[in-house]
Amino acid sequence: MAIQTNTFLTFSAVGNREDLAEVIFNISPTDTPFLANIGETNATSVLHEWQTDSLAAAGANAQIEGNDYTSFSAVTPTARLGNRCQISTKDVIVSGTQQTVDSAGRQYELVYQLKKKSDELKRDMEYVLTNNQAPVTGNSNTARQLRPLCGWYSTNTNRGAGGVNGTPSAAATDGTSRPLTESLVKQVIQSAWTNGGKADLIMCGPTQKVNISSFTGGITKFDQSEDKKLVTAIDIYESDFGTHTIVANRFQRDRDVHVISTDLWAIAYLRKMETIDLAKTGDADKALIQVEYTLEARNEAGSGIIADLS
Repeated sequence: MAIQTNTFLTFSAVGNREDLAEVIFNISPTDTPFLANIGETNATSVLHEWQTDSLAAAGANAQIEGNDYTSFSAVTPTARLGNRCQISTKDVIVSGTQQTVDSAGRQYELVYQLKKKSDELKRDMEYVLTNNQAPVTGNSNTARQLRPLCGWYSTNTNRGAGGVNGTPSAAATDGTSRPLTESLVKQVIQSAWTNGGKADLIMCGPTQKVNISSFTGGITKFDQSEDKKLVTAIDIYESDFGTHTIVANRFQRDRDVHVISTDLWAIAYLRKMETIDLAKTGDADKALIQVEYTLEARNEAGSGIIADLS
């Protein structure tokens, strides 16, 4: 086919309006499984502290009638634990002109950017809480860093060769990686239960989520032909010690599988997430989103970790 001479085409036109959709498509995930499943409490100082206790081991107990007690068992004091509050922030600066012009997909640029930054900050918090940073006390030149989930486990741990638990002043040491097996998961679940926990959440990265879905657990997976659907994923794991929801976490380390009693963990806020308008010093609007928080490990013995996974 041919075009008639002097046909006016869009390629030559200069007055056609642009076709820009009034929606901004953002694929970045904002789900934060650990934050969503644990408790929430308040902190009142940069060093947030709490106490833990436990009962004596059960044993035989028979006493003679009319016994006169002249000696008494030693009283075991509570354990006092603490974690430093960490400050996390996001900042925005938008020119006065950009605030005024007609922008597609949002009415006010600053409002849009603040919403975006708040989602980013929430993702940062999930990353900090579930990863393996070293705790830092902090000073006038150094930011405080909280002790994260990976650094609290000491009772129910299954690590690769050379792996070492974290401490109040050091991150956990990674060991030699090895494959995840159902036996490893069952061992840690049982250990957490034996020590008083009721693990209800198994949290892992995407690789280990796929590996867990290959567990047989003594059952057969069926092809539901009538629905043309093959179910191969495992989202609920029922062990001898309870029912455990399995959740993939995009922000934690893929080498770790956490077996968590969610009632024994909480995020403690010294300052909840807030937006602060900063003083204008020119033709621009400035704002800061900040949060000050820490992780409260109410009793790590009720949870556990399978670490150093390939």
